[in-house]
Amino acid sequence: MIKHIIFIYLICFIQISIFADDKFRGIQNEFMVSLETVTTGIFSPVALDFHSEDGSMYIAEQTGKVKVFSKNKLKKIPFLNLSRKIKSDSKFYSERGLLGFSLHPNFSKNRKFYVNYSSDIDSKEADHKTIVSEFQASLNNPHRSLLRSEKILLEIVQPESNHNGGTILFGPDKYLYIGSGDGGGRGDNHGNPGNGQNLKNLLGKILRIDVDKGNLYSIPDDNPFAGGGGLPEIYAYGFRNPWKFSFDRVSGELFVGDVGQESFEEINLVKKGKNYGWRIMEGNSCYMPPNCDPKGLELPIYTYSRDKGIAVIGGYVYRGNKKSKLYGKYIFADWSGKVYYLEKKKSTWTANELPVLNRDQFRFKHINSLAEDKTGNLYLLTQYDVRIGSPGEVLKIITD
Repeated sequence: MIKHIIFIYLICFIQISIFADDKFRGIQNEFMVSLETVTTGIFSPVALDFHSEDGSMYIAEQTGKVKVFSKNKLKKIPFLNLSRKIKSDSKFYSERGLLGFSLHPNFSKNRKFYVNYSSDIDSKEADHKTIVSEFQASLNNPHRSLLRSEKILLEIVQPESNHNGGTILFGPDKYLYIGSGDGGGRGDNHGNPGNGQNLKNLLGKILRIDVDKGNLYSIPDDNPFAGGGGLPEIYAYGFRNPWKFSFDRVSGELFVGDVGQESFEEINLVKKGKNYGWRIMEGNSCYMPPNCDPKGLELPIYTYSRDKGIAVIGGYVYRGNKKSKLYGKYIFADWSGKVYYLEKKKSTWTANELPVLNRDQFRFKHINSLAEDKTGNLYLLTQYDVRIGSPGEVLKIITD
């Protein structure tokens, strides 16, 4: 997810305070929020989902555990422990690990849930493989998983350790969407025209599958390449590292935060079958070749440069309190620890920093993800420092 991470980590505290872009207006006092601690006792949280019946939180940690927070208490026994299956051998920083978690929309009855994690691979030509698996929880206890129930749906060979994507979630159509990075390294240099543009592999894509049909899964009939021309799982392509994405629960629109290479972070409004440009373009600028032709490419709705952040996290369109001034605005974060809101005015998307009134009461330096509960409230998943396994918190965003 992060580029040149050690260097950037050292300078991030001074670089992100400079806001030169007219469309990135810095702190505005019209919108302000505060944060409220939901739970501590977690480590490098990367994903969060909610049980629709009792409101329990299922919190996925990058190091391999999923923990349950229920009735204002973090349960001592993990819901799931994949620590022995995870490949993440770095004690400092890693983009591998347990990266995605999602409960089935019908979890209250079928007890199915899904994970995206990094696993070892017996190959000298690849670093690891991404596994997308289905598990089941106990019918008698939704807070206890059945580890032996694992059914592997997808295996994606990853040539490098980074750019693994990670998000898995169910769309309004009840299909499972999967974010897959370009395979890592600098400049998507594994083959020509790069993995992001190669429709014969699953790297650098948003995938869509139907987990309710078939032995493992089936391909939705309206997937853009269901009839040929590319791998049928592909929903959209041309991404570098679509770390986090979400659907607007009102409009159904798909917003994707795609982490940039060197110059620009992107937020894309993603549509079926479209090409989002990487590695031909980074943001709105040509990358390879430098004199590229952008015809046929979907440009991001918003970009920002490296002097304003480190890596885009993505977020959600806020659909909580309808009386809030933030209602209908896209709330997103950067890994540097900043929170922003994005809104469309006429034909232009504009972002502003979202001031947090009580920010100095919290220790976190990095935001790994945002989450949304069943009523539209938003949460930050944070960690205190750069290390994988760093202590972290789940924080609720309190709006006006």
